[in-house]
Amino acid sequence: MSNRFVKFENVGMRYGMGAEILQDISFVLEPGSFHFLTGASGAGKSSLLKLLYLAHRPSRGIVSMFGDDVTTAHRTALPRLRRRIGVVFQEYRLLDHLSAIENVAMPLRLAGGGDDHKIREHVEELLMWVGLKDRMHAKPPTLSGGEKQRVAIARAVIAKPDLLLADEPTGNVDPQMARRLMHLFAELNKLGTTTVVATHDLELVHEMGGPVMHLQDGQLSSRHLPERARGPVSATDPSRPNLSANLSSDLSS
Repeated sequence: MSNRFVKFENVGMRYGMGAEILQDISFVLEPGSFHFLTGASGAGKSSLLKLLYLAHRPSRGIVSMFGDDVTTAHRTALPRLRRRIGVVFQEYRLLDHLSAIENVAMPLRLAGGGDDHKIREHVEELLMWVGLKDRMHAKPPTLSGGEKQRVAIARAVIAKPDLLLADEPTGNVDPQMARRLMHLFAELNKLGTTTVVATHDLELVHEMGGPVMHLQDGQLSSRHLPERARGPVSATDPSRPNLSANLSSDLSS
């Protein structure tokens, strides 16, 4: 089996007995790479992300992740693989009975990531960075769409996953916050997290540059845009915490 980080080989996907939504999808995500996923509504972006975060298996072809062939893996092996993946869902999927800070802390608590004081300090710093200093103790039903999105993003990145998948992560925030969130993804990527961002925001894609996977009619094409703005977007903001130090800190120390 290939030792590539993530590899799709001639993958097809359909729901039930319907027509294939994804057709002959092949690509490799190298460790520590950053990719945009683009395409019109209905092109199959969310379906491809579902394969990547192991919510579905392909109808045909081979999907290899972290050295395992997930196409044939027993379902009991999938939770172990999913723990290495951070996901930003379009619909947020926050727990309504928990506060923002409790939602974001959950991946660290499930992973046994240090004592409560360190976890809380870590989560508070990240929530402050995404502009939610005054909303940390609010529960999802009282948050706006943009606030929920930022909580979901913080939850996805807090444990520094091996693979980050973000489905339209800037769709409900203003342009300034969108760039701040891309800064966060870029910082996490610099720490080694392989990152895939699905977006309709072609202006942001061209501003950032880099590899682009484009879906059209269920088929994938690739191109590489000049990385004109990757430096400025991910540059350190002296008014904010050092995310590299924050996200890479060993909470169990």
